[in-house]
Amino acid sequence: MAPTAFLQRGFHMKKYSDLEYLRLSKGQKFAYRLASFFGGIPQALLGLLLGIGRFFKKIGQGIGGEVADLVLTFKNGDWKTRISYLVMGFGSMARGQILRGLLFLLFEAVFIFYMIFAGGHWLSMLPSLGKIGPHEEYNPVLDAYTTVYGDNSFKILLYGVLTIFFIIALIFTWRVNIKQNKISEQILRSGKKLKSGKDDLRSLVDDQFHKTLLALPLTGILIFTVLPIVFMILVAFTNYDGTHDGYNNSLFSWVGLDNFRTMLSWSGSGVNYSATFGEILTWTLIWAFFATFTNYFLGMFVAMMINKKGIRLKKAWRTILVLTIAIPQFISLLYVSKMFAKNGIVNGILMDLGWIKTAIDFWGSTAHSGLLARVMVIVINIWIGIPYLMLIATGILMNIPQDLYESSRIDGANAWQQFSKITLPYMLFITGPYLLTSFTGNMNNFNVIYLLTGGAPTNAAASGAAGSVGFTDLLITWLFKITTGPDSQYYLASVVGILVFVVVAVISLIVYNVLPSIKNEEDFQ
Repeated sequence: MAPTAFLQRGFHMKKYSDLEYLRLSKGQKFAYRLASFFGGIPQALLGLLLGIGRFFKKIGQGIGGEVADLVLTFKNGDWKTRISYLVMGFGSMARGQILRGLLFLLFEAVFIFYMIFAGGHWLSMLPSLGKIGPHEEYNPVLDAYTTVYGDNSFKILLYGVLTIFFIIALIFTWRVNIKQNKISEQILRSGKKLKSGKDDLRSLVDDQFHKTLLALPLTGILIFTVLPIVFMILVAFTNYDGTHDGYNNSLFSWVGLDNFRTMLSWSGSGVNYSATFGEILTWTLIWAFFATFTNYFLGMFVAMMINKKGIRLKKAWRTILVLTIAIPQFISLLYVSKMFAKNGIVNGILMDLGWIKTAIDFWGSTAHSGLLARVMVIVINIWIGIPYLMLIATGILMNIPQDLYESSRIDGANAWQQFSKITLPYMLFITGPYLLTSFTGNMNNFNVIYLLTGGAPTNAAASGAAGSVGFTDLLITWLFKITTGPDSQYYLASVVGILVFVVVAVISLIVYNVLPSIKNEEDFQ
C-alpha cells in the first residue's frame, strides 16, 4: 500500500494489529505513525471540547445541588441553623463551639466593615473605572491654576477585582458555615459529642495539618498569581495605555471587545495587526520547535558520546560544557551578539583570512526575510541549551538497563537499531513532559532573542504595528516592545498575552494527551 493512502484516510484509516504492523515496510510504518498522529489531533481537539462541556455541565449540576441542599438545610434545620444564615457562626456558638463560631463571625464582621468603608466604593466605581480625571482648579493660596488629580482607574480596577475575590471568599465561608451547622445537627441527633475549641486546635496540627500547611501558600497563590492574571485579562477590555494611564494623564475606561477586533480583524490596508500576529506566531512556533528538538537530540548525542566506553576525561568534558550554564546569559549572549556584529571579531577574522571582502550583517540584513538572523539565533541557542540536556540525558542514560543492550547485540542489532529501539523510546518516555515544558518555555524565551538581536532586523511590512516588529521577534518580545514603547499599549499587550495563553494551552493539552508517558504509563514500570 502506498504511504499516502494512510494520510488520505484520515479518521477512517485502517487500524492494524501488532502482527500486521510488524509486516509493514519501513515507509508504511512511518506513514502509518504520521497519519495516526495527525489524525489524532482533531480527535484530541474534539475530546478537549467535550471535556470542557462536561466540566461546565458538572459545574451546573454542582451549583444546582448546592442550592437544593441550602433550601433543605434551612427547611429541616433548627432555629440555630436558620439564624446562622444571617449571622455566621451563631449556630456553632449556640452549640458550644465558641472558637469556631467566633472565627465565622469575625470573618463576616470584617467583610461588612470592609464593604461599608472601602469595598462598596470600589465596586460602585468598577463599571465606569472613574468619573473625575486630572483637571485644572484655581488655588486661592497660590493664586494660580493647579492640576488636581481625581479618581485612579488603576486602583479602581485592582481593588474592584480584589473586592470581588473577597465576596467569593465570603460566599464560600458562608457555605462552610451552613454545612457545619448541618453536620453538627446530625452529630447531636446521633447522640455523639461535638468537638470543642481545643479539639479544633489539636486537629489543625494533627489530622488536618495538611490544611494548615496549605493555607498560607494557597492565599499567596490567590493574591500574587490568580489576582494578577484576572487583572491582566480585564485590562484587555480597556484602553489602558501611556496616554490613558488612569491617573496622571487621563482615566481609562471599558472598550469591550474592540481590542480583540483590532488584533484579529483583517483590515486589508494600513496597519494590520492580524497579519502581524500571524507572522510572529508562525515564527514563534518554528523557533520553539527547532530550539527544543535541536537541543534535545544534540544534547542526548553529546551525553552518549561522553558516556561511551573508552572516552577519556569524562569529568573534564562535562565541566567544560557546564561552564556555559555558570556564566549568566546576560553576559554571554550580549558578548556573542557583539562577536557577530558587522564590526565584530567574527567578521574581522573572516576578512583577515580573505574568505569575505565585505562584512556580513548577521543581525541587520533583511535579505530573505531575515533568514540569516533567524538561523543564527537557533544555532546560538544550541550552544546554550546542549549542556542542560547533556546533564539530564546523562542521568537517564545511566539508568537504562545494560541487559537490554547486551541482548540486542546478541540478536545482531547495530548501533542505530539500539538507539532507535532502546535509547530513544526510553528517553522519550522519561523526558516527554520535559519536552512539552521546554517547548512552551521556548515560546516564551525572552533572553535569547532580546539579548542577541532585540528582534532585529526590522520587518518593514509590519513596522507600522505597535512595537516596531522585527523578523526575529517572538510573541513575548513583541509584547515587551508594546508595553515599553512611547505609547505603552498595555491593553494590546494584554490581548497578546491572552492569545499566547490560548495557543500554548491548546498545544500543551493536545501534546500532553499523546505523550507516551501518559498513554503508555505501564510500559516502563
